[in-house]
Amino acid sequence: MPELSNPDIVSFKNDEQTGGVSSKPVEDIEVKDAQMIFDSVWHELEKEVGAENLKFPAEIFWLNGAPGAGKGTQTAFIMEFRDLTERPIVVSELLQSPEAKKKIDAGLLAGDREVTKLVLRELLDPKYESGAVVDGYPRTKTQVECLKRFHRRLSDLRSKYLGTFQESQFPKPRFHIIMLFIDEDESVRRQLLRGERTIAHNKEVEASGVGTKWETRKTDLDDSSAHKRYKTFKESTYDSLTTLREVFHYHFINAHGTIIEVQQRIISELKYQSSLELDQPTYDRISSIPLAEQLSLHARQILVNRLDSYEKFHCELFEQVVGLIKSKFIPIVEKHSISGLAYINSEDAVLNDPLAIAMLIDVFTERGFTAVVDIRKMEVPARIDPKSFEIINRVKNVYRVRINFSGSKIRRG
Repeated sequence: MPELSNPDIVSFKNDEQTGGVSSKPVEDIEVKDAQMIFDSVWHELEKEVGAENLKFPAEIFWLNGAPGAGKGTQTAFIMEFRDLTERPIVVSELLQSPEAKKKIDAGLLAGDREVTKLVLRELLDPKYESGAVVDGYPRTKTQVECLKRFHRRLSDLRSKYLGTFQESQFPKPRFHIIMLFIDEDESVRRQLLRGERTIAHNKEVEASGVGTKWETRKTDLDDSSAHKRYKTFKESTYDSLTTLREVFHYHFINAHGTIIEVQQRIISELKYQSSLELDQPTYDRISSIPLAEQLSLHARQILVNRLDSYEKFHCELFEQVVGLIKSKFIPIVEKHSISGLAYINSEDAVLNDPLAIAMLIDVFTERGFTAVVDIRKMEVPARIDPKSFEIINRVKNVYRVRINFSGSKIRRG
């Protein structure tokens, strides 16, 4: 496979204008290189498809990981979780395309510029309109800087066309950086294990003549090569991507453990992020409404505080509600212990106080039940008007309480 990154840039660089050396920091040089690379790629794409046709996915997941971290295994899960139907864009596969191979053979595929163009050009395919996963980009500091400029350019396009008939073609860009991480020892162990499995599989294919051989990676067959590959990842890709923590939503996934354990961490990381996925005016409008997870975080503590306050400040009413539950509700609930569901109607006057209803719900909640109260107003005959002989009705409240709980798991049949 061709070298994807530019040659290492040393701390000093030849300065042709002065005949000496320039003492510009390496970081500044990389930023400048990235700016030139990205501007060049963007200009070529504008000429190729037209500026008005630069329509990229609204949501892009940039996936990277340590060698052996399980990118291939977890990519399908990530796509299913986010309802993405198109297969991921894999940089190593882009470099094997007929177009890329033609450039490689001509000695034109030299580094970050060509890789960046291949990725952006692929992202223009309309099939990725709803979202895309890009596996293996960015991998170098220069590519990281290009990614920042890409997001900035998409944001500029969004601002430019906001309020016009083309607004829907340029959505707010949402970038997710996903890093599957394992430590060096685990990475080397998994690389070498993969090598052993590949050799065994290929021998079986040769012997049986059935199946397709797997690609053999040299780093999977040698301990020192596996360590070197991890060191390259850590010093180049990992360290570069950590600089994006403050720019995009950064999902750091601990990839140690079983596949299921890692997937649970992915689910936790990829939960809805409203500040990233909504346009700013929309987010500003609804952000004052708390997230469900924020409410549930301290729900138990808040419930306990409420119950204590009932006992302290509304002792008499609280005593009546608890007495009603014990005498009228619990006997009915016990009769429905197998199904775990009971409907109870009550006309008790104590429930006419809204605070009493809140107390009833909280007591059941603290005891492990789920209670929902529905108030129904019914007209019932009260008396007859002696002059008109019309029936005069009165309104009574009927409180219908639905109580859910874990039913019995007794064996049936």
